[in-house]
Amino acid sequence: MSIRFTTKARRGMVALTVAAGLALGVAGCGGGGDDKKPDASASASKGGGSNPSAQEGQSDTPLAELKGPNSLLLQITSAKRDSGGFVTVNATMKNDGGDSVVIPSNLSGNETEIIRNGSSLGGATLVDSKGKKRYYVLRDTDGRPLTTTGLPTLKAGESIPVFMQFPSPPTSTTDVDFQLPGFATASIQISG
Repeated sequence: MSIRFTTKARRGMVALTVAAGLALGVAGCGGGGDDKKPDASASASKGGGSNPSAQEGQSDTPLAELKGPNSLLLQITSAKRDSGGFVTVNATMKNDGGDSVVIPSNLSGNETEIIRNGSSLGGATLVDSKGKKRYYVLRDTDGRPLTTTGLPTLKAGESIPVFMQFPSPPTSTTDVDFQLPGFATASIQISG
């Protein structure tokens, strides 16, 4: 006997699975200290991935700085593995030049489904060279990337917080290469 699901039913099952995974991840996010800040991944998922999230637990020294086109600078401030099975990369996108800069559309990548959802950082990837795997930005059931979307034009010296969520590499993998179209590649370390 075979069971067939409609596209709508499959999407519903995927949404239920993702929601259960996120609920488990958020439920397991208890801290032992007095830190009452919400988890960055929880704030990212609440906004549907469309708004920049607050960057929690970052230090003054970025994990990496990537130079991109038109004087854009991406400073990666954290790469945290969450119990829900994903990695959240928080960063700051800065216009390091003297003129206003339109954030390039190629940062969204070249997949039609992601491009259809507007400007984003959907073209970002994590590369585990030891495990020989590439991890792409996660998407919700409607194909929207789980990353900052609706990127604005940045005035000279202006910066915005950004985030991207990826499937988590195995826990034994801590060092990965971060790639974003048009930017230099950087090695970063996953914490958590």
